[in-house]
Amino acid sequence: MDYLKTVVPSQLVAERGAKLVVINPGCSANIRIGLAQQDSPFNLPHCIARRTSQNPKLNVKDQMLNSQVTTPQYVERDKAYDAIASLLKIPFIDEEVANNSYPRKVMIGDCAHHARFKVLTSYILQIIRSALCLGIMGRVDGYNPQSSRKDSAFNWTNVYVKESTSSVEEESLSSVNEGMTDESMSQHESTDNKELNLNERKFREFICGEEALKISPTEPYCLHRPVRRGHLNVSQHYPVQQVLEDMIAIWDWILVEKLHILHSERNLYSAILVVPETFDNREIKEMLSIVLRDLHFSTAVVHQEGLAAVFGNGLSTACVVNMGAQVTSVICVEDGVALPNTEKTLPFGGEDISRCLLWTQRHHHTWPQIRTDILTKPMDLLMLNKLKESYCEIKEGEIDAVAVVHSYEDGMPAGSHKTRLSALNVPPMGLFYPKLLVPDVYPPPPRSWFNDYEDMLEDTWHTEFPRRSDISDGLYGGINVGLPMWESYPVLATKPKREEKIGLAEAVTSSILSTGRIDLQRKLFCSIQLIGGVALTGGLIPAVEERVLHAIPSNEAIDMVEVLQSRTNPTYVSWKGGAILGILDFGRDAWIHREDWIRNGIHIGSGRKYKDSYFLQAQAMCYINS
Repeated sequence: MDYLKTVVPSQLVAERGAKLVVINPGCSANIRIGLAQQDSPFNLPHCIARRTSQNPKLNVKDQMLNSQVTTPQYVERDKAYDAIASLLKIPFIDEEVANNSYPRKVMIGDCAHHARFKVLTSYILQIIRSALCLGIMGRVDGYNPQSSRKDSAFNWTNVYVKESTSSVEEESLSSVNEGMTDESMSQHESTDNKELNLNERKFREFICGEEALKISPTEPYCLHRPVRRGHLNVSQHYPVQQVLEDMIAIWDWILVEKLHILHSERNLYSAILVVPETFDNREIKEMLSIVLRDLHFSTAVVHQEGLAAVFGNGLSTACVVNMGAQVTSVICVEDGVALPNTEKTLPFGGEDISRCLLWTQRHHHTWPQIRTDILTKPMDLLMLNKLKESYCEIKEGEIDAVAVVHSYEDGMPAGSHKTRLSALNVPPMGLFYPKLLVPDVYPPPPRSWFNDYEDMLEDTWHTEFPRRSDISDGLYGGINVGLPMWESYPVLATKPKREEKIGLAEAVTSSILSTGRIDLQRKLFCSIQLIGGVALTGGLIPAVEERVLHAIPSNEAIDMVEVLQSRTNPTYVSWKGGAILGILDFGRDAWIHREDWIRNGIHIGSGRKYKDSYFLQAQAMCYINS
């Protein structure tokens, strides 16, 4: 601690951060990986497309699931829309139907086209053209680092191996291709085709990251997402072994291609796992095995995502609201210690807002007559996410904007459709009215594959666990609560984590009030921290403050709510906090050595499971605040 108080921070980061790899797998769509000494990580889609010879071919591993919306869900969504319309001072659904001369329920672009589409198409196009002449209204602000290219189209991924091109060079060529016009691309490809005999072309065995999302549905690939809705994406169609193999392949690809850390050098590096609170204990242990056994890091440590987010913003106490692509979680942190009983998990996120954006435009008949299918065409979801980030915000009044919508069909170049998007402030309000987002199109993963439901946040300080006879007592350092290898791990009676069927404001209020102390509650209500990609939504901060204040029961002595401005990009603030924790705690007892994990599945001091790092984290926080 004396050294930490005297050393220059930049020197500390340079000394320890160069050999620390921070891995934040996230709870759904994206993974963030980088060296602790970096200012920001690589933020990449957590997916892999593998070449397949199956016939018929699945484009996406999850696509066999039924995504149809039932009639009661339609009714509930319509009611949620009207409630939001009243709040935002925009027309109700019935008012819109009365003002329109065509039926509202027509879904332009759906797979099953309605018989009246042909009759209505010309009339709708006339309305759209008239609307385009009115100019752009609505959003011109908000976080958008590539605003100049927000309407640019994606290009299909080249799925063939170029024998004379290294993987790094191939990545550079892909970046160059993104800036080419369709005409220049076609000329470039035709030249390549002449030079390379078609019979000699070889498919890439697997493709990771954003490239995997841009593969044409006609190519022989199936997309795998190892993490979905806050858990490993295990199902009867996606066995756990394949999930883990996909995670190993993705993480190894990032380490080699992005961080340029070769296999022979891994023993010189340590890994920091920043895991979401939604993960179960076995899932965390599987990821530790991947890092230490399969990726060959010398040591590793686990930190909680919510707790790391507090450190990333230089705080000690806060209510952390993590809004990811598929899951929103809430947890309170006091003096550098996460409070387990405050955890809330909500089964919706940014991708659900994007799906709602599509439904809203089809409801208003503003979506072009194209086939947009986010289940079988990941490229369509990429496009919707970009439209949501560019145009959606929370604001009173009718929010419209002129945008270019793209269609991606059968490997053909993207088609452009200029249209007027409307009600752009409705989809993000689904955070507060979850029935607008409609229940998940994917069911949660089965929990039967877990042999232990032990919670990483659960209080097990005094729990006695049976020990394997072949493990020496010396490994436990005299602690009476050592853990055995998970092959003989006991099945506890605790239940899997429960998802809440409530809105964001109610979840935050319930989480903070569950602390039970008025002094802490007042502090937490004035220290709400929004993280994750959805936190960048324009107008979200004042909306959270207002709605949380109204959600507090009248008998509670709370009269002030404040959301703190993030000092770091909310998308990777947890990653940044993990880097800080790793640098400050490096070499302490919380770290797990590769040999110990492989030989015994445990590390000295881990009788307290992951709680053994809480005291160290609190000590580090004392240093930060001093």
